[in-house]
Amino acid sequence: MAAGKLERASSAGGEEFAAAMDRKIEAGALERTAASAQGMDASRGGAIDGSGHATIIKKADTDRAVYRKFEAFVLQTFVESMLPQNASEVFGKGTAGTIWRSMLAEQIGNEMAKGEGIGIARQLAKARHAADSATGKG
Repeated sequence: MAAGKLERASSAGGEEFAAAMDRKIEAGALERTAASAQGMDASRGGAIDGSGHATIIKKADTDRAVYRKFEAFVLQTFVESMLPQNASEVFGKGTAGTIWRSMLAEQIGNEMAKGEGIGIARQLAKARHAADSATGKG
């Protein structure tokens, strides 16, 4: 069904599908360029990277969230090293067992890092704040 729709789209008007798509992309780029000329900035819409495609804009994580994720990763590593190595009856055998074991450790690490965690994130934030204060950045 999808192949049929694509074929119909490519034969519509006797033009190539790729050429039609290029025109659509260019038209979209012109619309976005006009919108940005009218005062819309990249933080609200999307920046054009020159190819006619909008660039992906990700929400910036706060320092606190980054430190919390790092703490969760460290805890995952600790937990994974504590889980039984020869527990194929629990996790499964081979690569699948290794993945399940790792996923369990990741979830346990994430849960341990929630709330106050064990203090790794707090210490990193404190050290960063002290470094920023010393260099005049914060």
